[in-house]
Amino acid sequence: MALYKTPGVYIEEIATFPPAVAAVETAIPAFIGYTEKAINEKGESLSKIPTKITSLLEYEALFGRCPKQTISVDVKQTLISDSNTITQTSVSFAGTPPAIPDYLLYYSMQIFFANGGGACYIMSIGDTTSTSYNKDDFINAFSVLEEFDEPTLYVFPDACSHRASNTADDSSVGDIIDAALNSCAKMQDRFTIADVRDALPGATDTNAEVTTNFRGEILSDKDIVKYGAAYFPYLRTSLSFLSDDDSIEVASHTVTSIASDGSNSDAAGSISADTSISDGSVRDSQTEVYNAIKAFIRTNAKVTLPPSAAIAGVYARVDASRGVFKSPANVSLAMVDKPAITITNSINDGLNVDAGTGKSVNAIRAFAGKGTLVWGARTLAGNDNEWRYVSVRRFFNFVEESVKKATAGFVFEPNDANTWTRAKSMVANFLTLQWRAGALAGAKPEDAFFVRVGLNQTMSADDILNGYMIIEIGMAVVRPAEFIVLKFSHKMQES
Repeated sequence: MALYKTPGVYIEEIATFPPAVAAVETAIPAFIGYTEKAINEKGESLSKIPTKITSLLEYEALFGRCPKQTISVDVKQTLISDSNTITQTSVSFAGTPPAIPDYLLYYSMQIFFANGGGACYIMSIGDTTSTSYNKDDFINAFSVLEEFDEPTLYVFPDACSHRASNTADDSSVGDIIDAALNSCAKMQDRFTIADVRDALPGATDTNAEVTTNFRGEILSDKDIVKYGAAYFPYLRTSLSFLSDDDSIEVASHTVTSIASDGSNSDAAGSISADTSISDGSVRDSQTEVYNAIKAFIRTNAKVTLPPSAAIAGVYARVDASRGVFKSPANVSLAMVDKPAITITNSINDGLNVDAGTGKSVNAIRAFAGKGTLVWGARTLAGNDNEWRYVSVRRFFNFVEESVKKATAGFVFEPNDANTWTRAKSMVANFLTLQWRAGALAGAKPEDAFFVRVGLNQTMSADDILNGYMIIEIGMAVVRPAEFIVLKFSHKMQES
């Protein structure tokens, strides 16, 4: 009680509630890549400055969109010469259809928000007019992000650059993933979502090639790789390429003239090659051609992307609806038509369990009537009994960071039984809530976790003399039912 000197009435508030652990956020990705611009509303540069956003609209305001995609088409028409009537207009791509954008971040943001993503950080390491690709720009970004407390996921689809002028290679992507994993291991509060580069038909499309081109290029230290997970293959999305009339060219336009009786007449050319559809000859005199081209582009020019951004959205969605302890798997992907590679059980076997390297890669598969599902739940330490599952690693991250922040209030408090009891009850109350939510396995709390602190229990007298208060926490985190085995047998008739 305080000492009073002046007579009167005084109020003292008595603290009756114990301190509490506040749960930290679990799914705030930091996206690293190339942007059209990086300027805030004051005109100040945001280049290489991690910036928090909460929507695609906010991204576009600060970082723009992406370059317009050049698309070249051929147009063929059939003309009834007797009546001068066009009866058929068909459009096709001239050459190879566009598939993978030169710059991936803007489209990745679209699919992130479509799959449940929310608040995130954007770190622009260059603009979309640049032709350079420097792995060090990505690697240096992780050091910068370590100064920010909120990010819990690293996502960097632009590391898998497919720009014809400066394409990424497997070794560079491996170095970037290694840097991300090392940063996560250092910080102990974040997790890496990695892409298998070039996971496309005719490229890295078998488990053997995943081993050579991906597993062989990243670290093998299980204490490091347990902080990340990889996903395979690329995704064929329902996102349309960003384009306008000036970026769509008519490579050839032919008109086949036939008589009403079906006999062929001479073919007549209509529009010269390499004419933009913004040209008046297309827009005004050939409205049908213009509309046909626009409809064809809208329907057929779809974007193919590495899966990491969509997976980050799934992490956020599952964390919000179920909890970080629930595996982000057996979950459908929005705005995805199908995986770029059809995954069979034999391919999935090798991806999920790799005896040689121990590095699991999570498959994304299409199932009839179910759509495209995330069909893997393992970290890159896939053969480690402790850290095999993404949900276990991320739940430990969540609890460790939450308890770390809460116990900071005990620094410089008396290192005695009163403080130990308060700290123990605070952590135990928090873990009891997690047990009730279904995160910890056990019929009763004492079966699901333990919290220990005290002299001759977790600390020696010498520890206390040196200022150490040591709290030991054990948790039985729920694990996913990865393999469900149904056993059937014959039963003899008994009546």
